[in-house]
Amino acid sequence: MEFDMIGIDAAIANSFRRILISELPTMAIEKVLIANNTSLIQDEVLSHRLGLIPISADPRLFEYLSANDTPNEKNTIVFKLHVRCKRGEPRRTVYSEELKWLPNGSEFIKESEKVDTKPSTYTSFTCSQDSLQNSSSKPIGPAEDKIILAKLGPGQEIELEAHAVKGIGKTHAKWSPVATAWYRMLPEVVLLEDVEDETAEELKKKCPVNVFDIEDIGNGKKRATVARPRACTLCRECIRGEEWDKRVALRRVKDHFIFTIESAGALPPEVLFPEAVKILEDKCERVITELS
Repeated sequence: MEFDMIGIDAAIANSFRRILISELPTMAIEKVLIANNTSLIQDEVLSHRLGLIPISADPRLFEYLSANDTPNEKNTIVFKLHVRCKRGEPRRTVYSEELKWLPNGSEFIKESEKVDTKPSTYTSFTCSQDSLQNSSSKPIGPAEDKIILAKLGPGQEIELEAHAVKGIGKTHAKWSPVATAWYRMLPEVVLLEDVEDETAEELKKKCPVNVFDIEDIGNGKKRATVARPRACTLCRECIRGEEWDKRVALRRVKDHFIFTIESAGALPPEVLFPEAVKILEDKCERVITELS
């Protein structure tokens, strides 16, 4: 998503960028319980790959899981992966779409030294998370279906549970909701004098992104115009050579920013930016309260 921010300072634009990258919460896999892994990929490498899968789940519906909390339906999402390649079959690729959401929580039984105790799992769900799927436009699961997790040969198998929790990118990059977020000042291309006829044609050819165009001014004459200043990358090709810096000036509008957000897939950019604004508002209110 690309949009314009006009009439603000560069520090404010950079604040939004930093908040988008490191302070907006998302859900990501934090704990992996591996029951069986006979594939070539090591347990820790597989766990790391699982952690980097963007999870399509609204983090606003969940709470943070602290060290003293018990995993429950309010702070944990549980996924199951159980795949095998039978003997005699060709090698198979394991994709993220094979991660199955368990709305009722963990199915793995904890080992207990006491024989007469009731079996317990690694989560303590008091109700199902099925209602969360109805309140969201997308079902809970990996944001992308075709992320390769592993490749299995004949006779190999992977069985595990993955527990996703809420976090922010400041803690680990896997919780960052954006692939990237950046901004640039609006380019301003000014023709200092009329550039006509053959000189206009030359100017148009000099620009690699077609910022300039040529208009007919009558009597068989042509004049160069700045048709697409927004596309300018300030590569300075148009002012290279003798006298060209006297015909064309390249500037930046210091209070006009072109902001771009590329979501990792967990939440759309249309949701991410308003949430970043709320976080910045909360910070400002906190500072004002402490100073007053």
